[in-house]
Amino acid sequence: MTKTTKQYYPISIFVGILLIMFGMAMLLKREDEVVLVELPFVEVPELIVEEDPIPDFASMLDVQEKKETFFSFLAPYVEAVNQQILAQRQRLLVLQSKADSEQPLTRAEMAFLTELRVDYELENERLNTLNLINRLLKRADIIPQSLALAQAANESAWGTSRFAQQGNNFFGQWCYTEGCGIVPSGRVPGASHEVKSFESVLESVRSYIMNLNTFPSYQHLRDIRLELRQEGQVLDGIRLSEGLDSYSERGDEYIFELQSMIYSNNLLKHDRAEV
Repeated sequence: MTKTTKQYYPISIFVGILLIMFGMAMLLKREDEVVLVELPFVEVPELIVEEDPIPDFASMLDVQEKKETFFSFLAPYVEAVNQQILAQRQRLLVLQSKADSEQPLTRAEMAFLTELRVDYELENERLNTLNLINRLLKRADIIPQSLALAQAANESAWGTSRFAQQGNNFFGQWCYTEGCGIVPSGRVPGASHEVKSFESVLESVRSYIMNLNTFPSYQHLRDIRLELRQEGQVLDGIRLSEGLDSYSERGDEYIFELQSMIYSNNLLKHDRAEV
């Protein structure tokens, strides 16, 4: 009968194995800590602008004075809405980073996404979190001041239209519920649209920008804007105006008119690179 010999391994081997396992566990823990690092919270400001009475633009006989007064009056409203949207973008970029690294979002962050999902009219689309963030980043973006100011001047006849003076509507936006606005004098028989009335100029500006950011008709504008973002270029009114072929029945003629207004009034100076 052969006697079986037991083999004994030095305790140092077992200690070494334990040390290796402990080291791997600590490495994984450190990797987890890197992934789960707390990302900065971005505060989205409230839309607050001290509203002054709309100037009596019709009484201004000096053309240059009228233009300067018009731009000075309207620019702060456009800036306020754009700044709020930029804050939304900053926060979305933070959440995009978290979603890319598969970090769970907090309840507050999910509530923020849900609110934007409604504001930017994506609530009927089935999207996972990362896809939702990416879609929102395409919509939640600024409209260059040059374009907004040129459109406001064009649509409101430099602030002299009764829609601007009586309804705070500087962008010719329509509505379709009786009593929602002012009935245009040239409305054709059988038509039901009105030129929408707003409680404030700020509400009018916000509605205009949100229209461009959500309506299917302005998908081309948003595509141009996204392309400029990806190329790291300034979002300028001339380039984005090319996406407004559906804003007016005049089509290309309307776009050319806006571009002429932007150039002749040196409005591109208001546009700048934004994150």
